[in-house]
Amino acid sequence: MDRSKVVAILTGVISLLLAIGYLLLVQILDFRGDMQPAPLSTLGPLLAPWLT
Repeated sequence: MDRSKVVAILTGVISLLLAIGYLLLVQILDFRGDMQPAPLSTLGPLLAPWLT
């Protein structure tokens, strides 16, 4: 096989693995349920310098 063909096939396989991994990650994160925002009491001290 030609070297460029091997590189193209390897690149395609890596791309498919990344795509499948991304879809699995999104499914796992989505399965956890609704995301709740952080309580403002915990963010207050962190954001205070920029809010004043």
